[in-house]
Amino acid sequence: MQLATFAAVIHEGGFDAAARALHVTPSAVSQRIKALEHAVGQVLVRRTKPCKATEAGQALLRLAGQIAVLEREAMDAARSPLADGQPRTRVTVVVNADSLGTWFLPALAELSEERAYLFDLREDDQDHTADLLRDGSVMAAVTAQNAPVQGCQVERLGAMRYQAIASPAFVERYLSDDLGTALPAAPVVVFNRKDQLQFRFLRKITRRRFDPPVHYVPSVWGFLDAVRLGLGWGMVPEDIARPEFESGRCLDIAPDRHLDVPLYWQHWRVDSAILAALTASVKRAARAALR
Repeated sequence: MQLATFAAVIHEGGFDAAARALHVTPSAVSQRIKALEHAVGQVLVRRTKPCKATEAGQALLRLAGQIAVLEREAMDAARSPLADGQPRTRVTVVVNADSLGTWFLPALAELSEERAYLFDLREDDQDHTADLLRDGSVMAAVTAQNAPVQGCQVERLGAMRYQAIASPAFVERYLSDDLGTALPAAPVVVFNRKDQLQFRFLRKITRRRFDPPVHYVPSVWGFLDAVRLGLGWGMVPEDIARPEFESGRCLDIAPDRHLDVPLYWQHWRVDSAILAALTASVKRAARAALR
């Protein structure tokens, strides 16, 4: 009960919200958290808005989530699978935007046809998705990090290939000279401030660091539209780039150069039927889509 209350405080963002979710009084929530902190001898909740788990609390948050998953599986096994006609199991996963916009959702669609799941998807840069595993917010992640988070196991999915593209008008205006000379001064489209793909490609071409003019467009399809409209050049997955090249809407600005980003699947190391089914489905989808 104390662990579940602790998880509710973190997920709901505060003591009052957790009390409403658990149908108890805020005083009861406060007492349970104090008792849990006393038992472990450390502060577990940062009393901020919203409340966050301390470093000591993150391990307990993962444990609370794992216990909740196993408890739901046991309850489902004890009754007919769809007795109430409603999905019961919520699966929390963090995925990078390009995977979410291309190959990942078919894995969930395949899974939902077979089982009664609800999906709670979070989006973050592939270099940062493991952070949500680390703090206990999600049970699985598509990530660029191959070192396993504590309490998790990791499996390689494959590599997502990115190509540098731009509109024909943009190429004519900015990139008609030698690419290594022209690219550092040309405007570039970047997904958000965590996105380093364009800067990695620029260093690959020039062997130097530059600070080009940047447009931030935090949407997979908005990003592509920005490139099509000539706001700047950008790195897009090859499956998205291919139709642009075939239609002539965009050009490959460096046909012999690309970036391959290895992706990994990390998930809690628990004996869970939910995670086993999810992992199998994700790996099948990745085999079909990634290099």
